Amino acid sequence: MHYRYRRAFAFLLAAAFSTLAFAQAQKAPAAYEPSVGQEGKDVVWVPTPQALVDKMLDMAKVTPADFLMDLGSGDGRTVITAAKRGVRAKGIEYNPDMVELSRRNAEKEGVTSRATFEKADLFETDFSKATVITMFLLPDINLKLRPKILDLKPGTRIVSNTFTMGDWKADETQTVDNGCSSSWCTALLWIVPAKVAGDYKIPQGDLTLKQNFQMLTGTLRTEGRSVPVQGKVRGEQISFTAGGKEYKGKLNGKTLSLQ
Repeated sequence: MHYRYRRAFAFLLAAAFSTLAFAQAQKAPAAYEPSVGQEGKDVVWVPTPQALVDKMLDMAKVTPADFLMDLGSGDGRTVITAAKRGVRAKGIEYNPDMVELSRRNAEKEGVTSRATFEKADLFETDFSKATVITMFLLPDINLKLRPKILDLKPGTRIVSNTFTMGDWKADETQTVDNGCSSSWCTALLWIVPAKVAGDYKIPQGDLTLKQNFQMLTGTLRTEGRSVPVQGKVRGEQISFTAGGKEYKGKLNGKTLSLQ
């Protein structure tokens, strides 16, 4: 090789090695790690303690037949925990970095076939196929979502970490003492009630029901007199008392069938 070309080749080779060494010396970009209290679109991010995640899923009585949606899924722990129980679960999260983190976490846990995550706005998301909804959102966000939730299929289970649904009282509330040392240790469960307000002909007489979420009042006209009704609807199941007697039944379409 000509001396001039050898010098040029040596110079280029040295430059290449220098560039490679510099690149190797640079620290690789760190994987995204969320910080407690970081700002989000609607709420700040605070993770639900694992013990409460387990309690929320227990209260909802999730099974592999369910489809769970977690609203504001954060690092994906609720979705992943549900997937480990054999449940098909989907997380809705606005922060794309959180979505990618959740997907990595699901891959590490080997549940990507059942745990999926979508970058989406809560208020533009279709919940209609969910049988269980979990969430850790502020009360005002819950109230904005409430009309949409109440239009879900009767019997859909809603579980919230700590925060309420305004005057829609929870059907069940439980607090975790063991394994939960934060301020967020209470789970609330609602069962979406069927819309049962109206007038019905039943063997006992004429039944009029008024409804305030899952609570029922009204009257039963029977044997020439009218007696007050107090009751509750849980999904499509109805129970009430009238005239000192207890009644149970189910709403089938627009027909009320008593047991």
